[in-house]
Amino acid sequence: MKAGLRGKLKFTERLGFRLAFLLSVALLPLGTIALVQTWRMAQDAEQAAESALLQRTSNAAAGERAMIESALGASEALSQALLDTVENDAACSQILSDYVRRSPIYAFAGFIPTNGQMTCSSSVAARDMSQSATYQAFIAAPRAMVTANATGQISREAVLIVTQPVSRDGVLLGMLTLSVKHSTLELLRSRRGRERDVNIVMFNHAGQPLFVENHLLAEVPLVLPAGREASSLLDSDEAIFRARDGAGRTRVFAMLDLVPGMVQVVGSWPPEQAQLGRDLIAPSTLLFPLTMWITSLLVAYAAVDRLVIRHVRELRGQMRRFALGRRDAPPDVLKNAPAEIADVSQTFHNLARILIRDEAELEASLQEKTVLLKEIHHRVKNNLQLIASIMNMQIRQVKEPGARRVLKSVQDRVASLATIHRNLYQAETLSAVQADQLLGDIVSQMTMMSVAPGSNLKIDTDFAPVTLYPDQAVPVSLLATEALTNAVKYASPPAGAGQSWIRLTLRDEKDGTATLAIMNSQGSDVPDRVEGDAPGIGTKLINAFAHQLDSAVEIVSADGEYRLSVRFEIGGIPPAEASPGI
Repeated sequence: MKAGLRGKLKFTERLGFRLAFLLSVALLPLGTIALVQTWRMAQDAEQAAESALLQRTSNAAAGERAMIESALGASEALSQALLDTVENDAACSQILSDYVRRSPIYAFAGFIPTNGQMTCSSSVAARDMSQSATYQAFIAAPRAMVTANATGQISREAVLIVTQPVSRDGVLLGMLTLSVKHSTLELLRSRRGRERDVNIVMFNHAGQPLFVENHLLAEVPLVLPAGREASSLLDSDEAIFRARDGAGRTRVFAMLDLVPGMVQVVGSWPPEQAQLGRDLIAPSTLLFPLTMWITSLLVAYAAVDRLVIRHVRELRGQMRRFALGRRDAPPDVLKNAPAEIADVSQTFHNLARILIRDEAELEASLQEKTVLLKEIHHRVKNNLQLIASIMNMQIRQVKEPGARRVLKSVQDRVASLATIHRNLYQAETLSAVQADQLLGDIVSQMTMMSVAPGSNLKIDTDFAPVTLYPDQAVPVSLLATEALTNAVKYASPPAGAGQSWIRLTLRDEKDGTATLAIMNSQGSDVPDRVEGDAPGIGTKLINAFAHQLDSAVEIVSADGEYRLSVRFEIGGIPPAEASPGI
């Protein structure tokens, strides 16, 4: 686990990373001071931007505020004027009618007693107002208030209603109402001019919408923040915040008291028209110290890369190429490098030049020794073939069968040794022999020498590509020769079949071992195996060769088949002592 973690953190050992880390630590105090100062400046800018936006919202609703304050003042004055005529419906109605006629901004004025029966109004008709929302809200909490009605009972239009209590000697007589049409408010705003792209929404102290610009009262949720009621906005401590409105647009909302304690206003601004301090200053100012820090790191890293890392990387590349075998010429000495790195480069150049010279001398010496060793193998092969030929001439002159058989077996062994030496000097490397090719040559040679044409004997081979050292190739080849000689001698047609057969296999076990097996068919009448004039010499030789391979012979004779196998390790064999029986 520690090794895996260290591998993942390998980059921390690089010079560039360490330099960046040290510079970061060095610049940390300065960066911290810059960030603190920048943050303070951003907070001041934020407060200034919020104050400016609240002021713009207040200016945008200045006309509505003036209208409501004027209506509150007018209703208070009228309530005092009606005290003397409140019992005289005609006189009371006349006062209200004259006032509405002189002030066209008001659509209606009326006095509603505490019983809810309105008989004094700017309209001549008496009405029962006991079921109206405005009357019930007033009776529940008698006070000056501002409400709205989407469909006024008199004008049948959306109206803003200003209510003022009428009292005499501390006794509540009723309430005076003044109504202003929303259309009048829209007309006044269009004549007076307004902030571009801002939507104004007014609420009373109970959270009831009073007026929304360019929308009906029922469409107030489209202008307010999505998912938030008016009452939650009134209880919120946020004066300015960013959110999406009911139509899904991103807006900046500013909320303030339009008429303290009675009317609040919410201004909905597009972001581009109401950028806050955090939008204008904070990102850029906070980014400036970070930019300075990154720039310092980049400049320092570029300097170190140009003066050090670039040359070290080039020197590393030269070393890697030299280690991978590109040694045609010594690597060049680095140019324009600092003195210390140039000295290392010159030392490596001298070292590489000496190594190239020594390797060339070693390679020439090795080539000479290789040629000599191949020549030795070639001459040994020729001498062994000469001996085999002389023995063949001797065999033709000997008439006694036993003697001929003994000479023939010796000749096969000499021919096998010649084949081994032939494969050694023909191989690309003298330290390894391809066992499949070697065994194939031996089998072919012995088949031509030992099996007469037209004999009823079939020989099959299956040799896997296994590489052997010379110390292994000799005992393996001689063992295969002895076993094949015995197999040719004792192979007989199996019961129920008409042809004898011999099968030789070499299998790579994929575990660092190989198995050599020689099998032959045998009939029901199996003869005793006698090795020429010296009984058992073939078996002794086979066991001796297996001993040189640090192995043992396994023999199985069953079901019409005789099988001899040896499993041995693939690898170098130390020089063995004189094997027993040889």
